[in-house]
Amino acid sequence: MNIVLINPEIPFNTGNIGRTCVATGTHLHLVGKLGFKIEEKEIRRSGLDYWPLLKYTRYGAFEEFLAGVPAGAALYFFSTKGKKDLWDIKFKKGDYLVFGSESCGFPKNFYTDYKDNLHRIPMVDNIRSLNLSSSAAVCLYEALRQIR
Repeated sequence: MNIVLINPEIPFNTGNIGRTCVATGTHLHLVGKLGFKIEEKEIRRSGLDYWPLLKYTRYGAFEEFLAGVPAGAALYFFSTKGKKDLWDIKFKKGDYLVFGSESCGFPKNFYTDYKDNLHRIPMVDNIRSLNLSSSAAVCLYEALRQIR
């Protein structure tokens, strides 16, 4: 599986997601502007001593990332603005789970360009959103449950 973070801002979230990726053999794709430096101690503290084991790729722009996505691979975008539920997806090996930044979500054009692949994590109405690292873990483990 693959997790894609678009413009992640908080090093602790990315560190936690990186640790989850190591635990599951998942490739992490960091796209766009980062709100931190990969070398910062905060990201390594969250990832513990697992960070050197992480398979990750850094991209300057989303178009650069897209150029490397294999033909036929599915991209699923997760947002509170999604109309379809996570539970409606039929995951396959090699799929990409895409998440926006903590404060802004996705760039505005994503909500129209990828509206057919925009999903949400089911939750009660009085909760606005989950933490990014929690969201990534929930979606990743549901995908892994399906393809096991």
